[in-house]
This record gives sequence, structure tokens and C-alpha cells, in this order.
Amino acid sequence: MRGPFINEPTLDFSLPENAAAMQAALEDVKAQLGQRYPIVVGGERRETGQWISSINPGNLDQVVGEVAKAGRRDAEDAIAAAGAAYKEWRKISAVGRASVLFKMAGIIRQRKLELSAWMAFELDKAWDEAEGEVCEAIDMLEWNGREMLRLSGPAQLGNLRDEANMLFYQPLGIGVVIPPWNFPCAILTNMTMASVVTGNAVILKPASNTPVIGYKMFEIMEQAGVPAGVVNFLPGSGGEIGDFLVDHPKTRFIAFTGSKEIGIRIFERGAKVHPGQVWLKRVTAEMGGKDAIIVDSEADVDAAVEGIVASAFGFSGQKCSACSRAIVDAEVYDEIVDKVVQLARETVTVGPTLDGNANMGAVVDESQYQSILDYIEIGKAEGRLLLGGGRAEGNGYFIEPTIIADLAPEARIACEEIFGPVLAIVKARDFDHALEIVNDSEYGLTGSVYSRNRVKLERAREEFDVGNLYLNRKCTGAMMGVHPFGGFKMSGTNTKGGGPDYLMNFMEAKAVGEKLF
Repeated sequence: MRGPFINEPTLDFSLPENAAAMQAALEDVKAQLGQRYPIVVGGERRETGQWISSINPGNLDQVVGEVAKAGRRDAEDAIAAAGAAYKEWRKISAVGRASVLFKMAGIIRQRKLELSAWMAFELDKAWDEAEGEVCEAIDMLEWNGREMLRLSGPAQLGNLRDEANMLFYQPLGIGVVIPPWNFPCAILTNMTMASVVTGNAVILKPASNTPVIGYKMFEIMEQAGVPAGVVNFLPGSGGEIGDFLVDHPKTRFIAFTGSKEIGIRIFERGAKVHPGQVWLKRVTAEMGGKDAIIVDSEADVDAAVEGIVASAFGFSGQKCSACSRAIVDAEVYDEIVDKVVQLARETVTVGPTLDGNANMGAVVDESQYQSILDYIEIGKAEGRLLLGGGRAEGNGYFIEPTIIADLAPEARIACEEIFGPVLAIVKARDFDHALEIVNDSEYGLTGSVYSRNRVKLERAREEFDVGNLYLNRKCTGAMMGVHPFGGFKMSGTNTKGGGPDYLMNFMEAKAVGEKLF
């Protein structure tokens, strides 16, 4: 019997022994850079002759690794392999499937700093952000394993004297898992192993920016006991294999995390019934955000400032939950703006994260780099630039932490998702106006309110239209099992990872009634 769920504790890298251990892990991983990795279909490792190169965005001369690029034939073979494996895997008991997740969690604990180091190289992710993500992957395994055990028990139903009735959950079938590049360890693990623990077989298509850490996680799945074909590792382009997998008549579900544009595309394609398809596909999608922190006139100003800076610039703003706009009451606007700029200037350091000194690394690639810089230029014309506003030094995709104030609520930089270290600040007349501004958005993922006024906090609880609302704390850092995560509106299908109903996305319910004699 498993004990109660407890979140995995993170390491304090200010302690010399932890810093030394991380440095050692980085040296070990550095010695492994530049290797090639295959696709894996039904347990068979294949090299396709085409390669996806992973480059350290904080050091453009450094190749992290090359991963084989799958083609259409590989995708068809993966569907077949998943179908064959599903027939047997679905028969394994919930206890047996959950035990694989618990073993995987144990393996990751032993390799925590190694996996953190891989992300430091592949994403230029700061030490605490990388190690925190690995801890989150452990949490996801522990939580989902326990949830599967709970859901495998008898459901509470009404009673008829002359019938025996029951309801149970069964897996859906073959799924396609498409995780994002920004959390290539945690979210990849969550979507894949939630599918697996519920009895499905999947094709895992990792993000092309982070295929190496994807392969490392796949290896751990194998080591933990996931049978051949239950997870098939298939990097490749969306145009060549992504659409094919989503459209395939044998695909039963698609689990996606990424941009609004691609999420909508998958949702639309998943809705079409193809020849030979005998079900309506289920699509779970976690998409973008334009997350806001409201600072009320009755807020603790210093706490609000800390929350804004941490949420806006952690991991270079490359989180769907990042604070990309602060909506500030006019009474405290000037004070908040001045203190946010001061704190960001004093505490946010830009540069390669490998030595542990910089706390904000590069953005992921050249496309994102140029997009962010373009948005900054738009913002300069729309508001008042107070900090940053351009490229930062270094052989990588480094951008200065940027703050633009005095923006109209309808300004592009205050409405469109940027996914970078850019904070837009908008002045609100009062709390009513602040709520009006934050809700006038196509997104609804996370948000925060800083206020000492209980009436206003309760109004926000009901009226702030987001899937994850935080009161008097930052809008990033959702904890598995504590803050079930998933948004409203164009932020996705509200899947609520880390919640009591997340696994229901990967199962269907069957009711059986038997007449008694």
C-alpha cells in the first residue's frame, strides 16, 4: 500500500554540496554531448538517415545531440506496433501498471541531477528550474499511479434488489502524445505515462527542439518496465508525420501541449471521421496564455512586486503560466512600476546557465528569438520602455528582461502571447476595471490577484475567468496534486493535470447490469 502523496522536495543550490553535485552532473553530461539517438518502434531501434539536430540555445556552437527523424512509413509501423501492444497491455491490472510508474519515479530520483543537466544543455534552463521540473515529473508519476489505483476500485452506484450493477473504466486504445519543448521532462512524462497507466499504447512525438531529453525519458520508461510497443518514440515534423498520426483512423486520442495555433489545428483535424474510423477521437489540449497579475490598491506592494518579477522572468518567460501583463490599480501604479523595474534590474541576470550564475538563460531557438524581438519593437511604439528592449550579449539567443508600461488594454503587446521575457504593464482605474481588462482576452489559463480586501478576493474567485487563479501569490509554479492545472477559453480543454479527474481523459466508462435469478 502506497503512503499518502507528498510532493518531491527540491534542492537548495546555495548549499555548496548541492552546487558541487550539479557541477559534477554537468561534467558527466558534457562528455556525452553530440551522440546520435534512434527512433524506437515496437522496441526496434531505427536510424532513418535523416537527423534532427539539438543545439544548446545558450551556446550555438554546442551540439547536444542528433535524433533520427521519422517518416511516414515509420509512423504507420508505430500505429501497428501500438495496436499489437495494446491488446496485451490493457489486460495488465491497475496495480501492475501503476507499479511501472512508481518504479520510474524511483529511477528518476536516482538520476535527478543528470536529467537536470541535460535540460541545462538542451534548453539553457537554470539549475533550479531544471531540477524543479525533474521533481515535477516524479510528482506526476506518483500522483497518477495512486489515482489509477483509486479509479480501479468499485464505483458507488444506486441499488436495485433484483440486479447486480457495476461501472468500471477501460482504456481508449491507441493515442498520440505531443508534448511541448519548454517542459520536455515533466509534461512529456505526465501525458505519456497517464496514457500508459490507464492501459493505452501511444506514439510519443517529442518536440523537435528537445528530442534528446525526450529520448532519455523514453529510456527510463523502458527501464521501468514499459513493454515494447506500448510507447513508441517517434520524433519528426508535424507536416510529415504529425498530421498523419492525428488523422489516422486507428488513432483513438491525441494529447497535446503547445501553442494555440497548433492546438486548434489538432482539434479540428481530430474532429473529422475518416474511412474505417469507428469512434469520435478525444483531444486533450493545453495551449497558450496571456496571464495577468492584478495589483489592487489595497495590496501588499512588495509581495506583489516579487510575484510579478518571478512570474514574468523565470525561465525567460517561456512558461504558458508566465505573467506577461500586470494590471495595476491607478492608486499604486507608479509605485508598483518603479519597484518592478528596480527589482528586475537588481535580480534578473542574463547569460548561459551552465555555471549556475545567471538565472535567466537564452530563449529556445532563432524563430522564437526573432519573434520576441519583433514584439518588443511593437511594444516600444505602443508604450513606454522602462527596462531592456533588445538583445543581450552572448553566443546564444539571449534577450534582455524587458518591461513596457503605460500600455492601453488593447495594445498588441498586452493581448498577444509572446512567450518570452517581456512584461506589459497596464493601468486600471479600479478593481472593476482590472477585472474587465483581464477577462477581455481569448486566453484563460492562470492569473493572480494581490489584495488585502477579502471582498475583492472573493469577487476574483468567482469572476476572474481563468482555470488556475492564485490569490496573493505568483501565477507560476503549480504543484502536482495541489494546483490541478488547465485553462479556459483558448488556453485549452481544461484537462486539469494533477487533479482527481485527469486520468479520465484517457479512459471511458462502461456500465454493466446483471439480472439476478
